[in-house]
Amino acid sequence: MSDPSMPLPDVHVQAEVLVQALPHMQRYDQQVVVIKYGGHAMGDRAAAEDFAEDVVLLEQSGIKPIIVHGGGPQIGKMLEKLGIKSEFKGGLRVTDEATVEVVEMVLAGSINKQIVGWIGAEGGKAVGLSGKDGNMVTARKVTRTAVDPDSNIEKVVDLGFVGEPEHVNRAVLDQVLQAELIPVLAPVATGNDGQTYNVNADTFAGAIAGAMTAKRLLLLTDVPGVLDKNKNLIPDMTIDDCRRLIADGTITDGMIPKIETCIYALERGVEAVVILDGKVPHAVLLELFTDHGAGTMIRRG
Repeated sequence: MSDPSMPLPDVHVQAEVLVQALPHMQRYDQQVVVIKYGGHAMGDRAAAEDFAEDVVLLEQSGIKPIIVHGGGPQIGKMLEKLGIKSEFKGGLRVTDEATVEVVEMVLAGSINKQIVGWIGAEGGKAVGLSGKDGNMVTARKVTRTAVDPDSNIEKVVDLGFVGEPEHVNRAVLDQVLQAELIPVLAPVATGNDGQTYNVNADTFAGAIAGAMTAKRLLLLTDVPGVLDKNKNLIPDMTIDDCRRLIADGTITDGMIPKIETCIYALERGVEAVVILDGKVPHAVLLELFTDHGAGTMIRRG
C-alpha cells in the first residue's frame, strides 16, 4: 500500500496533458516530429527516463518521433579523461584526428545506445544510428573566418574535422519509421572524401527535419526558450522577428546558431520549430499536447 503522505511525481503535469491531449493528437497523427535532445538537457537518470517515456507515448499515439542527440559535456569529460586538450572557436569544438575518434566513440557509441536502452526500458523499440549509416547524411568541412586581433585581417579558421550537412538521404529513416521503430541519431557523418565529421547536433537535427518535412522540430536545451532584453520568455516568433532581434542584440551568443538552424528548417518545409527547456519534466508532452505549450515557437510568418 502506498504512503498517502508521499506526493505523486508530476501528477498535475500528467493530468493536464491527458485532459488536453486528445485534440492535439489528431493534429500530429502520422506526422514526423524531430526532437534534438541536447547533452545539457539529458540531466540525471530520472530526467532521462521521463524523456524516454514521453518519446514512447508519442510513438504509441501515432506520431513518428526522430531523436537527434548531442553530447558535448560527455565528450568533454572523455577528452579530459584521456588527456586530450579541447579548444573551441566560434562556438564549435576544434576537432583533430584524435578528437574525432573520441567524438564518434561517445556519440555513436555510449550515448546513442544509452538512449536506445532508456526507450526500450519504457516499452518502446528504438534503433541507434549515425549519419554514416546508409549514407544518411553527407557532410562537408565547415569553413569559418575570424578577424585576427593583432593584424586586424580576416583569416580562415581551421576547425579540423567539423562538418555541416550537405545532403540527407531519407531512405533509411523512411524504412525505420515504416517498421514502427524510433530512430535515435548521433550527429556524425561522412564526407565525400570518406572522412568522418563531427556535426553540431542542432544543425544535424535541422537538416533531418527539413529532409523529412517534419511537422515540428523541437530543440531541447538548458534555457526556457528565446528571452527578450528583460529576460522574459518570448512565446511566439516569426523568421522576421528572429532576424530583427539578432540585429538589435536581443539574441546573442549561442542562441544565434540555434535560431539560424530554426530558419534553415522552416525554409525547407518544417511547419514550426520550438526551443524549450529540456530540464522541465515532460517538456515534450507539454509542448505538443497542451494548449499553452512550452518554450518559444518559431514559424515562417
